[in-house]
Amino acid sequence: MAWFRELSAEDRSWIGLIVEAGVQSFVTWYRDPEATAVPAADVFGAAPRTLTRVVSLRQTVELVRLTIEVVEENVADIVGPDDAESIREAITRYAREVAFATAEVYARAAEMRGAWDARLEALVVDTILRAEADDTLTSRASALGWRGDGEVAVVLGYADTASATAIDDVRRSGRTHGFEVLGAVQGDRLVAVVGGLTPGDATAVEVAGRCVAEHCGPGPVVIGPATRSLAEAHLSARAAVAGLRAAAGWPDAPRPVSTADLLPERALAGDGHARRQLVVDVFDRLLAHRDLLATLAAYADHNGSVERTARALFVHANTVRYRLRRIVDVTGLDPTDARDAYTLRVAVTLGRLSHAD
Repeated sequence: MAWFRELSAEDRSWIGLIVEAGVQSFVTWYRDPEATAVPAADVFGAAPRTLTRVVSLRQTVELVRLTIEVVEENVADIVGPDDAESIREAITRYAREVAFATAEVYARAAEMRGAWDARLEALVVDTILRAEADDTLTSRASALGWRGDGEVAVVLGYADTASATAIDDVRRSGRTHGFEVLGAVQGDRLVAVVGGLTPGDATAVEVAGRCVAEHCGPGPVVIGPATRSLAEAHLSARAAVAGLRAAAGWPDAPRPVSTADLLPERALAGDGHARRQLVVDVFDRLLAHRDLLATLAAYADHNGSVERTARALFVHANTVRYRLRRIVDVTGLDPTDARDAYTLRVAVTLGRLSHAD
């Protein structure tokens, strides 16, 4: 077997001991089948558990099959033709037990690896949420198969108490769209770190959010902003945590909802980062165009009436309409839309408070 020749001398020696133990164990059992249970589990007892990482299950099956074939071919030469048929029948029964023992060894190894991977994945997610990323974060994620391609976003929702496989379902759903997912359930929260997002592609972020939302329980699902790498994912997590906390302030929010759309609720809930973002991205831009700021304030004070706003500012109604369009160009928010108007009003209020001196 080609793979056997590529093993180290130590690993080849261990395999030789396994084969020898298997043959000797069969001889011991065959002497008195009634008094001695089939000791197939003892076949792998001498080998270290680390050998399961070197020799795959497929290779082990090949090894067992080859050993049985060689024994069967040489039985007649060893014991004579009279006893050969009886021994071959016994080998068939014994081989079945060896097959079960092989499956048990690799199943136990897989369970241990799965439990370790789950703990390591939970540790990586917790490190991101607590903003304690260091050099070990990337190496731990790599051990879990994280490739690190594209941008990364953190998605938060509430765990579905009826589903015990939510994280696996999220991972499977993300894989179908080309994403990679690290996830964990923390209390009543489901946290998913989604990677492989195309830089600058807002649609990809939204699709990632929907992949997670499909497997969350009732309640809001919040998508943090995309970051350049896993090392910066704590910035996305911080916004997502604040957004999930403030989402109750907008019961009719879409599901999933981005943290950018929750800026006014986050600001009112005490999120300093959201307040600064509203001031910088909205108020300060309007402050550079004082005619737009005055128009926005008058438009809000007069219940969205263009004519009343025009009279209050002593300008033509078309001038008001032009300035409203300019506000959209400057801030990306439309004063004639109820939700955008609310965001603008909160931003202006916060800006006035920050510039009160």
